Formats: sequence, structure tokens, C-alpha cells
Amino acid sequence: MHKNNIVKNYIYNSFYQILIMVLPLITMPYISRVLGAEAIGMYGYTNSITQYFILFGCIGLNLYGQREIAYHQNNNFERSKSFWELFLIRVISISLFTIIFIVSLCRNDKYGFLFCIQILDIIASLVDISWFFQGMEDFKKIVVRNSCVKIIGVVLILCLVNSPDDLWIYALIYSATLFLGNLTMWLYMPKYLIRISIRLCKPFRHLKPALVLFVPQIATSIYTLLDKSMIGLLTGNDAEVAYYEQAQKIIKMALSLATSLGTVMLPRIANMYSQGKLDEIRGYIYKSVQFVCALSFPICFGICIIANDFIPWFLGDGYGDVVYNTILMAPIIPIIGMSNVIGVQYFLPIGKQKEYTKSVAGGTLVNLILNFIFIPFFLSKGAVIASVIAEITVLIIQLLLVKKEIQFRKILKLIFKYAIAAIIMTVILIVIPFEWVESVILRIGLTVIIGGIVYIIMLVLLKESFVTQCWQKILYKAGKGKNK
Repeated sequence: MHKNNIVKNYIYNSFYQILIMVLPLITMPYISRVLGAEAIGMYGYTNSITQYFILFGCIGLNLYGQREIAYHQNNNFERSKSFWELFLIRVISISLFTIIFIVSLCRNDKYGFLFCIQILDIIASLVDISWFFQGMEDFKKIVVRNSCVKIIGVVLILCLVNSPDDLWIYALIYSATLFLGNLTMWLYMPKYLIRISIRLCKPFRHLKPALVLFVPQIATSIYTLLDKSMIGLLTGNDAEVAYYEQAQKIIKMALSLATSLGTVMLPRIANMYSQGKLDEIRGYIYKSVQFVCALSFPICFGICIIANDFIPWFLGDGYGDVVYNTILMAPIIPIIGMSNVIGVQYFLPIGKQKEYTKSVAGGTLVNLILNFIFIPFFLSKGAVIASVIAEITVLIIQLLLVKKEIQFRKILKLIFKYAIAAIIMTVILIVIPFEWVESVILRIGLTVIIGGIVYIIMLVLLKESFVTQCWQKILYKAGKGKNK
């Protein structure tokens, strides 16, 4: 697969990430007003617990399966054999955790009805084979499927969820559309697989390497899922869970553009590594850092600027704490963007799971300790602070572990110009008196447009190579168009 295919896959994946950014612009304001903070907090709390069962049921098979399929992209027999072996392990493991989930949680007096609905989420993870298509670098099918499912879900939510009593309908829509969407992916499989005798399958040979990848996934999930669980347990306040979750959703919408390249690059680099192209891999890593920095720094500073206008308009009354949580959480956009490049795009595809695990485990430990310290005093804000410090810890450990293979100075040099451009953009936006614009939407729009223009101008003045290359390509294509 050539560079053009990487670009194409990134475009597909970015389109989907933009879609999942746009759709919440429709549902989040509606749901925040219709259901209220308490109901949203109940769903967020129960879903965070459900995700633990999905996580342990999958035992690292998503990342491992994606990489394994990438290794055998061009070998039909080995690809088919690996798929059925991995799927068999998945069926056994998730079935076991589904039984545990039903026995332990579905009888809960307060949350039992939500846990019963979310059994579908666990079953949906069983039939999920998106890891196969990611390994094959066929992102078009994933994007089309996910886009259709998301749009159908939005329509159903707007039509059927009308009051806090409809929380169960809201949960059912999410779970059912996820399950049906995953199921439809099986329609494509006859094109990719051949029949394999059951006697040739040795599924448990994958168990140990999958578990090696599972360890960092557990650690990562502790400080992405445990935050909401701990807020609920330590404060007993569902509204605080909602304040954290809503801020997290806003940041994740922005972060998805910066990290979507990692989803595309993991199977590509895994395939290149199987061919011994180490120098080429390092070149891609530097370009990824450049790309992530170009997007993440202006997004991070931009969110801090518009948060006071955007969040009250977006979510409605009663979500003031979300503004502070969002601003506090914004720095994780460039931080996670960078750690995604080193961890997901470099360590995992080339088999350096131990290095990745060390970085994530360090962040997890920091997050866990700080959650116990900060949440009782600062509630949801405490969880945000703990998460930011944890992400910084992960990135520092990764940079220390990779310093012999990737030039640290070169990465700092790439970061510097984007950070300077974003800081100058922020200062100018603060100075400009936008208060005279009465319309909130128009004020936000002007802030984004002017900020974007200032940021690009600053990168041009700083002679940033990424912008210069893009500009040269535009001029070249425009010249070819005129010659035609």
C-alpha cells in the first residue's frame, strides 16, 4: 500500500471523526436539556462499568488482531486462519464475562435496568470485527458502516427521547444501533476469507501475545474509565459524573482529529516492520508528529478561548462546571496526540509492548493516586487535574524510552513553532473585543475564523516546513490545472 492509500484512509477516518464531532452538536444540547445532568450521570456511570467487562472480555484482541491481520495482509490462508483463531478466543472470553456481568450487576436496585440494556453493548463487542478491516487497511467499509449507524441513532434519539423517564430508551438506542452496526460488517467477510479446517486452527497460540498487549490497554482504561467510576463512588453525585463526562466528550471530539491518524498508521507501520523498513518507519513518525502538532495546538488553545461562550449555548443551563472542566482538560489534546504517535504508531506496531506498557502503567498509577487525593476536595475538577498530570507522565516516560531511536531534539523543534504560533493566536484573540457581537454563534464563528487565519500566517512567517510543502503542492496542482 502506497502513500496515497494512507492519505485516502486518513481522509476516510477523518471524515468519520468529523461526523462524530458534528452529530453530538445535534444530540448533546438536546439530551442535556431533555434528560438532565442526573440522568446523563447515571448513564455515564453504568456505561463506564460496562466498558470494563468489554475490555476484559476482549483481552487485548482488538489491537493484537489488527496487527496480526496487518502482518498477513497478502497471505489469504494465514489471514483467514488467524481471523478464525482470534474470533474463537473472542467468543469464549466475552461469553464468560457476559455471564459474570448478568449475575453481578443486573440485579442492582438503582442501575439494574440500565445494566440489562447494556448487555447488548457486550454482545456487540463479541461480533465486532472492525479490527480485521483496520488490519487490512480497508477503512472505507468501517466509515460507511459507522456513519450510517450514528446517523440512525441520532434520528431515533431525537424522535423517541423526550423526558428524563426516557433514559432507558436513550440507552437502548445506543446499544441496539451499535450491535446491529457491528453485525452488518459480517456481510463483507466472504470476500476476504477462505474455508479453514477446524483441525488447523490453534487459537490459544494467540493468547499470550494478546495478553501482553492487554496489559497496557487495562492501564489506559483505568484512567479513562475509572475517572467516572471514582467520581460516582467518592462523591455519590451523578451530576458531577455528568460534568466530567460532558467535558470529556467535548475534548474527545476535538482530540479525535489529531489521533485518527494513529488508527490508520498502526497497520501500515506493522506491515512495513514485517518488511524490515525501519528507516522509512522513523520518517513516518516525524511526519506524524508534525501533523499532530499542527492540528492539536490551535485546537487546544481555541477551545479555551471559546469555552465560556460555546458550552452554555451548547449544553444549556446547569452545566457551568463543564466550562471549567473543559478548559482544564484542553491541554491533553496535544499531550495525547504526541503520546499516540509514539505509543500507538511506533511502540505497538514494531512489537515494543513492554515500553508502551511501562509508560501507560506509570500514568495509571499517577492518575489513581491523584484521583483519591483530588476528587474528594475538587469533585469532577479533581479528576480532570489528575487525568492531565497522568497524560503528561505517559508522554515523558515514552520520550525517555524512545530517545535512542527517535531524535528528541527534532521532536522539540517540530513542537516549538506550532506552540509559538498557537500562543500568539491566543493573545490576539484575547485582545480583540468580540463582546460587541451579540450573537453567540457569530461570535464563536468569528473567533474560529480569525484564529485560524492568524495561526496559518504565523506558521508562514516562522517558515514551518509542513505549511510550506502544502502551499507548494497547491501551487503545483493549480499550475497543472492551468496548463490543461
